[in-house]
Amino acid sequence: MKSVIEYPPGPTYLFPYTLVRKFLRDPLKILIDISHTYGDIAHFKFGKQNVYLLNHPDYIEDVLVTNYRHFIKSRGLQVSKRLLGNGLVTSEGEYHDQQRHLIQPTFYPKRIKSYADMMINQALRMCNSWHNGAILDIHKEMTHLTLAIISKTLLGYDIKPEDDEVGDALLTCMKYFNRLLMPFGELIEKIPLLPINKGFQKAKRDLDSIVYRMINEHRKKLDKEHKKEDDDLLLTLLQAQDEEAGIARMTDQQLRDEVMTIFLAGHETTANALTWTYYLLSEHPATETKLQEELQSVFGNNRTNVTVEDVPRLEYTEKILTESMRLYPPAWALGRQVIDDYIVGGYTIPAGSIILMSQYVMHRDPRYFPEPDRFYPDRWTEEFKKQLPRFSYFPFGGGIRGCIGEPFAWLEAILLTAAICSQWRMKLVPSHKVVMKPLITLRPKFGMHMKVTKI
Repeated sequence: MKSVIEYPPGPTYLFPYTLVRKFLRDPLKILIDISHTYGDIAHFKFGKQNVYLLNHPDYIEDVLVTNYRHFIKSRGLQVSKRLLGNGLVTSEGEYHDQQRHLIQPTFYPKRIKSYADMMINQALRMCNSWHNGAILDIHKEMTHLTLAIISKTLLGYDIKPEDDEVGDALLTCMKYFNRLLMPFGELIEKIPLLPINKGFQKAKRDLDSIVYRMINEHRKKLDKEHKKEDDDLLLTLLQAQDEEAGIARMTDQQLRDEVMTIFLAGHETTANALTWTYYLLSEHPATETKLQEELQSVFGNNRTNVTVEDVPRLEYTEKILTESMRLYPPAWALGRQVIDDYIVGGYTIPAGSIILMSQYVMHRDPRYFPEPDRFYPDRWTEEFKKQLPRFSYFPFGGGIRGCIGEPFAWLEAILLTAAICSQWRMKLVPSHKVVMKPLITLRPKFGMHMKVTKI
């Protein structure tokens, strides 16, 4: 006799795809509504798929840290393999652990600090290209900037700021993935002549061409003498092997997958975080004034002299970024698929179900963040941080699958904010419509049109 599954409370609808349509229109609102209505664990059907939304830090920690081996990446990341292949974000098990072991040294603190001058120089170059009173799409500017930084620091490759080829191709791929995640999304792939399929295939070819060009250029570098300390990530990966663990050097396909992952994960999230930060500063003049006071106290009148040594003194700058990523987390949800039946909150979650955990939802939970919709950087005192549960705030994920580039992203965000805001003020164009667009990352749907004023 088949046992009856007891589901946690959650929304139900007479017609099976009602929730799907609502979710596709505004997933952030749906997730917030479900969490507020049904509490720490909720169940709903996404088409025929059982989905469990976890809204408690302890439950999330159990999934991401304590019992992580009971789960694999959810369908969203399986879909991402179309572009990323078997890179660090999408790979599983022993292979993932091996790759992470090889890549990890590139993100050690001393190595990350060595990238700081490059980050600052790229930011200053962008600032020098702006004109007083110009109206710019700041999201586009930040995307160009972070792409140039990730390419130069980790991949030893120069991408010109005005070159839209990579950014446009990545955006095409993200839109494609989102379409595939819809119910019946697999059917889209089976009709090759659809414009969305042709667009994705062209974008993937363009990106592959760039990445394989990088790999070939780096293979030539290996034939010449070079200083070990000058090695970027790609050169490190080309040489990497672990003889003790019996890990051989990577093939071009493996390298391609890791580089593509770094391309996508390494610039888009930081560009979004910076864009939302400048938007919030524009909307909160008192906070921006306080930021300017800190920058003045650290740099004085020499506003172009930003260095990595200044980072510990940029405490308020860090608080602003922390609060910005609370309200607008670059990655807004994580998914895991259950391998074997799993118990959480007194409920058995059957194998094959999807567990959803949303940074956007948790970061706005009033149990942990009083006045959760308020932009209030001063909340981030040492005392406040100490009493926060680990997974009430997790913009970079966590556990064994946490973002390997988190220290890189934090340093980059602080340095860029200091370098840019030392020279320019940004004010949202009053007529510009600001709408969140939750694709793989949380983007501004219509960009972020702002007027820049020289300080």
